[in-house]
Amino acid sequence: MPKIMSTEMADAFRRDGFCAPVRVMSEADAEDFRRRFEAYETANAGWYEMFKGQKLYLLQTWAAELAKHPQILDAVEDVMGPDLLVWGLSLFIKDANSDSYVSWHQDSTYWGLSSPDVTTAWIALSPATKRSGCMKMVPGSNRLDQLPHIDTFKKENLLTRGQEIAVEVDENEAVYLELQPGEISLHNIRTVHASAPNKSDARRIGIAVRYIAPHVRQIHAENDSAWLVRGDDTDGNFIHEAPPMADMDAAAMAEHERIMKLRQGVLYKGVQGKPAHSTSL
Repeated sequence: MPKIMSTEMADAFRRDGFCAPVRVMSEADAEDFRRRFEAYETANAGWYEMFKGQKLYLLQTWAAELAKHPQILDAVEDVMGPDLLVWGLSLFIKDANSDSYVSWHQDSTYWGLSSPDVTTAWIALSPATKRSGCMKMVPGSNRLDQLPHIDTFKKENLLTRGQEIAVEVDENEAVYLELQPGEISLHNIRTVHASAPNKSDARRIGIAVRYIAPHVRQIHAENDSAWLVRGDDTDGNFIHEAPPMADMDAAAMAEHERIMKLRQGVLYKGVQGKPAHSTSL
């Protein structure tokens, strides 16, 4: 039996490749996480230089608490089973009336992971609506193989390489996943999705946490790492990470730097020269 979701919602995830909304915390708790994120942002003069927050749970206690939040893990367990590792975390922030967007893509394109048994929990710390540029998904696209993508490196695109699917997507098929603070959506690594610019007068703040099953492997590099957050690591394919004892502690920052060098090598594999910009996964 599912721990937090209805059987119908868990079945929809497996059929469509996504489900939403799932309430995992109160709006007050989501506001507290937002306050702590924005305090980090202010203290570090923004977050762009930190690779837009990739693996921020290794540097900030609030991000670690969010990635291991019991109700979020319950929801992910409902669709993936009891053994879960966190492989990544990305910030998807769209300021009010900004041009930032996410092109149609599959998460699996440049991650170098051996299996599609990977789920993203997209956590809303502010309202995510059609007007503010919530995610939109193509139902059933999770059953597709890896599709060809092209790299654009467009400045306004929040993806690593500005990647977009090299085949036409029918916008009429899209399902919009509107969320309120404290709600999440779940989607599979193969599910085709995108999001439009934020045309509202408020920030849209989303935290995407990437969960993998233990049998998944990194095939484009050695010594990749992940954080075991529930159950057992039955396969040992990743070096085990540990959350920070305090925000930005020296040991955590050194480990984060090592991991990000490896991860950037995976994400930009095959790119000639230095990428135009380093953004989110």
